[in-house]
Amino acid sequence: MRVLFWGTPEFAEAPLRALIGEGFDVCGVVTQPDKPVGRSRSTLEAPPVKRIALEEGLTVLQPERPRGDEFIAQLRKLAPDLSVVVAYGHLLPSAVIDLPRLGTINIHASLLPKLRGAAPIQAAIREGHAETGVTIMRMVQALDAGPSILQVRTPIPEDETFGELRLRLAEMGALALIEALALIEFGKATETPQDDAHATYAAKVDRTMARVDWSSDATTVSRIIRAYDPRPGAHTTLRGNEVKVFGARRAEGSEAGAAGEVLSIDATGMTVACGEGSVQVSHVHPAGKRRLTPREWAGGRGIAVGERLS
Repeated sequence: MRVLFWGTPEFAEAPLRALIGEGFDVCGVVTQPDKPVGRSRSTLEAPPVKRIALEEGLTVLQPERPRGDEFIAQLRKLAPDLSVVVAYGHLLPSAVIDLPRLGTINIHASLLPKLRGAAPIQAAIREGHAETGVTIMRMVQALDAGPSILQVRTPIPEDETFGELRLRLAEMGALALIEALALIEFGKATETPQDDAHATYAAKVDRTMARVDWSSDATTVSRIIRAYDPRPGAHTTLRGNEVKVFGARRAEGSEAGAAGEVLSIDATGMTVACGEGSVQVSHVHPAGKRRLTPREWAGGRGIAVGERLS
């Protein structure tokens, strides 16, 4: 089976490595163009899957948009039997989805039809889901609405961050992909339509989502901080300057205080009062500085017990 792989961010690395490691005939990799990075934006950074593909000597395509006669001709030349899409970042037209003889499948990081859309991992943490998982589905024109081929589930621990859960789901997705491909190859795959009545959506992360509202209860604040750890980082302000906060968990037995008030700073972190209860933050990233422990920040007179974050 000749597989054409589509993907861009870190989440796509494990599935691509699994395909290569299991000996699948990966005929090419489609990913987004290199992006400028750094203050001057003069350095181009390749997507993670491109680096893997080049190490393996695979053909790499990087269209600005995945459409047009010239691009379709490049795909036909690769002659894939099946396309596998993992967080590619663009909606694919039907001409691309239907091009391989076995069509196109997608790895989505939620238990569809829950949390269709761009940011399902962050949404699962923010919304307090007890479990999530990975769905291998057939891709159709509608967003994440195709029939499910395989699902795997996993609980979400109360202290797990977006970065930690993303890594686990990427590995789970890689294993599920190999199983799904075996089912397809041997004609044993069962495709189950999604129930659209139970669909929910996880919108692309924007800045307002990652703003910490300390007047919320401690459980909600902890979820918001963990949902955007390590990127883009939940943010708050101190004396008008932005501070990103990481590694939150609900603090037990701490004294009461006004919402946003720093109650204590020690070797384990910084305890901050919420509208109900308090949370402990393990790391901070003040604007213009490196990432610090709260004790390091306090030692440099960046913050003190009794000050309020807002």
